[in-house]
Amino acid sequence: MVSKIAYRLLIPVLVLFNISCQKNYYLDDHISTVYKKGNQKEWANIDFNDQNWDKKIKLQAGEVFWSRTVLDITKDAKKLQTFGLDFVNSFGEYEVYWDGVLIGKNGNPGEELAKGPSGKMWRVYKIPANLSKKGKHLIAVKKSLYHFPNHTQFRFYVYDYDFLLENPIKYAAFMHIFAGAFLIAAIYFFFLFLGNKKEKPILVFSISCFLFFALIMVEFVRTYLPIHYSQHNIRMEIIAYLTFFIGLLVPFYFSLQFRYPKQKLILLTYFGFLIYIFYQDHQSYDWTSVCMAITTWFFSLFIVIWGVYKKYKGALTVLFSILICGIIFKFAYFDTSLFAGFSVILLGMFYILAVKTKEQRLAYENSLVQSTRLRLELLKKNIQPHFIMNSLTSLIDWIEESPKKGVFFIEALSKEFDLLNQIENKKRIPIAQEIELCRTHLEIMKFRKEVDYIWEQEGINASEQVPPAILHTLLENGITHCAPLPDNSMVFKLIFKSEATYKSYTFLTYARVRNTYKEIKDGTGSKYIKARLEESYESKWSFFSENTSEGWKNIIKIYC
Repeated sequence: MVSKIAYRLLIPVLVLFNISCQKNYYLDDHISTVYKKGNQKEWANIDFNDQNWDKKIKLQAGEVFWSRTVLDITKDAKKLQTFGLDFVNSFGEYEVYWDGVLIGKNGNPGEELAKGPSGKMWRVYKIPANLSKKGKHLIAVKKSLYHFPNHTQFRFYVYDYDFLLENPIKYAAFMHIFAGAFLIAAIYFFFLFLGNKKEKPILVFSISCFLFFALIMVEFVRTYLPIHYSQHNIRMEIIAYLTFFIGLLVPFYFSLQFRYPKQKLILLTYFGFLIYIFYQDHQSYDWTSVCMAITTWFFSLFIVIWGVYKKYKGALTVLFSILICGIIFKFAYFDTSLFAGFSVILLGMFYILAVKTKEQRLAYENSLVQSTRLRLELLKKNIQPHFIMNSLTSLIDWIEESPKKGVFFIEALSKEFDLLNQIENKKRIPIAQEIELCRTHLEIMKFRKEVDYIWEQEGINASEQVPPAILHTLLENGITHCAPLPDNSMVFKLIFKSEATYKSYTFLTYARVRNTYKEIKDGTGSKYIKARLEESYESKWSFFSENTSEGWKNIIKIYC
């Protein structure tokens, strides 16, 4: 199942690589652009002398300026092919002239303040077929930058016109399907978390999938929603924050799955460092995102390597996905590596979750088997042949000697069996019900052994719950392994304490221990108690037992 999902999620990565390799533009890479303030129509002419123009220019908001770029088309267009000019991330409102011919207009250069924002940052212009032959050509651009006057530079490509129009839409459609998969995963795992709110990794994975979905949506919203260059920084801010939060969550998720020493301190240090990177050069959005992505990758790598060293399940596979992400980042463009890399990392995160879910399912199935076994053990432990026979023998004697006390004995015996029948199918019961079971058992044992058994308790909170028959088992152990005091009495005392980090039950037996030198080993009773504690509290408990000068002491701690 996991392998099929992995295969399907790796398909987008291969497609992204394929798209990233589309570099066969019909241009010489060596292109230089010159600039000049002003607004003269003849600056668009192909034979105009621009030798005294500047390679850089400083502007005031709204000033009109021109740029002239000489480029070299290296190949003629194919039959029935038309070239297009693709402006990418181009700030400003402008007019575009190709070899002196106006081929497109984006907004109202020089009139931004008067007419308001117009145009968008990503535009494709059709180049006339008679002006797109192999050889040198001139692009002249009349532009104004009322917003962000320092962004005078721009990028453009010459390629097949139909491809430049259709490919962004196809690419965006594909990425939206890709994003939808992560949205479905985010919703599914969120509802899965609602069913078990203790599983923090599931919630972190759900949020990570949703943030990755949002990142893709915000990145490709420009394909179908016109964005004016004055609004570009809003989109980039959203992308930066999404990248930042993903950078926080990914290592945090791995930290939850692969525990390591001084985890809180190391995580806080990492968070602080990521925040520093985020705000250090915040306006350089792409560079800041690159730095955050690299930091996230290295920190996640160290955590996963630790997981491999400690032999955590799934760590080796996740390490492989982290290394693949590094390879993608090395050989692909940043936009491609960002989405492909995150998808591979999320795939690794999903794999760990699948492994953990399988372990939990197996543990749950084992717990069902164990729970059934414990219920049978509880009944077997209390309805043993020698217990029944001894009780019946004692009952016969009491009926012969004192019928009235014999009736009391019968009532106590039936009450204990009734209480055992009530609790046998429960995982935990109120402490009051457990104490009642213990008191009833002492009533039976008084008739059987003619010993004065005394029950005492201190600090008991009636709202607390405990696994069934664990105190009853300690009581039986005390009766079995201890002899009465000289006055023919045995005292059992239960003390409850609630601290900030744990709750404790101290069960004391005041009596004479029959064999103080005998090595303490886990008998049936101790194994039953530990199994019940593990069933109810997993590993958040401890059980300690020892003999004392006054008898026997048992301490059960349940950690918060």
